[in-house]
Amino acid sequence: MAQVYLVRVTCDAGARMKMVAQVKVLPTDAQRAALLATIERVNAACDFASAVAWKAQVFRQFDLHRLAYRDIREQFGLAAQVTARAIAKVADAYKLDHDTQREFRPFGGICYDSRILSWMGESASIWTLGGRERIPFVCGDHHRKLLEGARGETDLLYRGGEVYLHVSVEVEAQAEVAPSAWLGVDLGLANIAVDSDGVAYSGAKIDEVREKTRVLRAALQSKGTKSAKRHLKRLRRKERNFHSHTNHVISKAIVRKAKDTGRGVALEDLSGITQRVTARHAQRARLHSWSFAQLRAFVSYKALLLGVALGLIDPRNTSRTCPRCGCIDKANRRSQAEFLCVRCGFADNADHVGSINIAAAATVNWPIVATLIQGIGNLPGPLVRQPQSLAL
Repeated sequence: MAQVYLVRVTCDAGARMKMVAQVKVLPTDAQRAALLATIERVNAACDFASAVAWKAQVFRQFDLHRLAYRDIREQFGLAAQVTARAIAKVADAYKLDHDTQREFRPFGGICYDSRILSWMGESASIWTLGGRERIPFVCGDHHRKLLEGARGETDLLYRGGEVYLHVSVEVEAQAEVAPSAWLGVDLGLANIAVDSDGVAYSGAKIDEVREKTRVLRAALQSKGTKSAKRHLKRLRRKERNFHSHTNHVISKAIVRKAKDTGRGVALEDLSGITQRVTARHAQRARLHSWSFAQLRAFVSYKALLLGVALGLIDPRNTSRTCPRCGCIDKANRRSQAEFLCVRCGFADNADHVGSINIAAAATVNWPIVATLIQGIGNLPGPLVRQPQSLAL
């Protein structure tokens, strides 16, 4: 029998969440040169501090500050707070392990705080090697609203020939509303997500992009020229943006539907799924090429923002369990898309069956937290719906 558990994610009224708002700065040619020179100089200072840390085997920020601060100020001409931020960046880089000396890309992102970057209406005042520069920026309405809660650090990034600011902001989350029911969501490959209402977020377009990207990546990797490597970098960025955009669209639709219908969202807990699942060779690229963790993270924070309850369900046997009679059998799953119960003959789309079972498991467990129960068992038979395709 399957073990099904539910993890509640709750948020009290007035709680604050940390998010990141992105704005694009619009410097003049002179300001652009000043920003790039500053980025390059700060990263050179980071390389220097990293060499000092590695030689002395000192990796804590406080100790490294004592060793490297004065030399960085003298050799690189950085302001006091910029120097402190550079040392903090190096210390952060060594938090994972001390096995190798860290090196920093010349135009990698650098960190500012409120002493060296401030917001002035439609522009930002940014410290550079040549002094403060007041530079206009543009962003969408959503990110502009987020800037009202700007707190803490801001990263200055040079990416794709453009300069961006990633701003750490705080937003107020809504209090969680007890759900009247649950919207189950089954995650998969043919369909990225299918909810218990029968709506499928189709993977057809995603598969098309996946295959096109895979063929192009293989061709570029076999070529191996400098231009091919540059193209590969652009391709990685484009693919990452496509994944992020698609996951945002899906997560927004799921959470908004749950909010509008007074339901909670129940998801499969797919932590470590790529290590636990054995896939056929033909499906490995599909399994490893989609960020299910990112999709879950997007659903999680959107749910918290809107006060929607979120449950995480053990995915074992959710697509093998008959939602009508409770029979759990591998033979129930006749193919990737087809479910046919060997006991009662109930038939439906396999992903839809999985989402129904996920919603039912959340209903059974609520409001018990992290309690294990045996099986899904004897759930009422749902209306049979054919999943509808939702174009992304």
